[in-house]
Amino acid sequence: MVQNKIKQFILLLGDLVVFYGSLYLTLFVRYGQLPSKQLWQQHFLPFTAVFVVWIIIFYISELYNLNFAINNRKFYRLSFRSFFSGGLIAALFFYLNPHIDITPKTNLAIFVVIFAIFFLLWRNFYNWSLKSYLPKEHLAIVGYNELVGELVADLKNKPHLGYQIDFLVSEQQVDQAGLPVYSNLENLKKYLGQKKISTVVLASDPIRSEKLNTILFECLSLKLNFINLSHFYENMTGKVPIDIINKSWFLENLTEGNKSFYDISKRIFDILLSIILLPFLFILAPFIAIIIKLDSKGPVFFKQLRLGKMGKRINVVKFRTMHYNANSTKPTDENDERITNFGRFLRKTRLDELPQIVNVLKGEMSFVGPRPERPELVKELEKVVPFYKERMLVKPGITGWDQISNEYHSPSYKDTMKKLQYDLFYIKNRALSLDISIILKTLTTMLARSGR
Repeated sequence: MVQNKIKQFILLLGDLVVFYGSLYLTLFVRYGQLPSKQLWQQHFLPFTAVFVVWIIIFYISELYNLNFAINNRKFYRLSFRSFFSGGLIAALFFYLNPHIDITPKTNLAIFVVIFAIFFLLWRNFYNWSLKSYLPKEHLAIVGYNELVGELVADLKNKPHLGYQIDFLVSEQQVDQAGLPVYSNLENLKKYLGQKKISTVVLASDPIRSEKLNTILFECLSLKLNFINLSHFYENMTGKVPIDIINKSWFLENLTEGNKSFYDISKRIFDILLSIILLPFLFILAPFIAIIIKLDSKGPVFFKQLRLGKMGKRINVVKFRTMHYNANSTKPTDENDERITNFGRFLRKTRLDELPQIVNVLKGEMSFVGPRPERPELVKELEKVVPFYKERMLVKPGITGWDQISNEYHSPSYKDTMKKLQYDLFYIKNRALSLDISIILKTLTTMLARSGR
């Protein structure tokens, strides 16, 4: 949504003001007078490099995600984690670059404190403004189903996203916590004008109703934005609503013929990143192997048959994280007793996935994509989960859109549906920029040890 992009731009602009304002105030506090032009120039470029890194850290930590633009415990946790990471990287940057003609040990400490105070004040004000005072985008939803009910409840719980649902249009009687429900289509144009609606979400296909199609066509003069429920849900959640899509959705959205350049670029990216990471694998592997052996009996590596692109069988290699004798084929639970003590560390830091760099080099996998599943599990899931096989249209990945969703998904039918929603969203929207974003956010998961 364009409005969300504007809000994120304002957020970034405000952060830049806080960055440079805090630097200016730091120099004033440190030297007891307004900074001279020379002093400012000495600090401007080095700290600008630091600010770029900090902005990347904020992005990785979801501090530009409007879903988290709310003054709660999670926001403060993400913020302080970012301050710590940014401060550490800034210290390394200055002390590993002796040619920089400033010695910012004291300056950096003062800056971090001043910036943290003003950043939190600015973000608290912005988050509060989003919820309370910034103009809302007025929505009307035409049609009703369970997904609409879920969306209405979600937007009511997240007023900071800036959407206000003014009414529903439905010929059936529904109860949506006091929302007006209009069943008289004849007056729809008048309602849309009176409520100053800017966007109409179509949960019903106008083509199926000649009357609805005609009335909505007459509303074009109101300069409204029309968007179907599937696209709006994707924009709000980062998931594809499996329940309301059909084969036509795949024909309309998965334009594989236009992905040739992306596929070539991604393969080059996978090879280059593999070459960069291979030395780390060779350095870490002996130490990891020794600890695995000391922690429990069994081999260092765990190999398992999985299905890759178009159902091709591949052998996926990982560091073993489970007790060898207890390692049945049963899917892993959230607190699985089969996982060893060191195995939990490997899973939380995602280090158990490192050997799969070999699978990436062989072209069987990519760094980013849906997770590969076992053949017997795919066979069962295809029977009960619609469009499950379509997740294998692309190469599987070491990490993916689902893995950075901050949700734990068990092997249950309900959670498998959620995973597929994330996977189809990635397949539809995949691009190098999205891949890089997923990899960067995976690094956050590794450093925070929040993997599973």
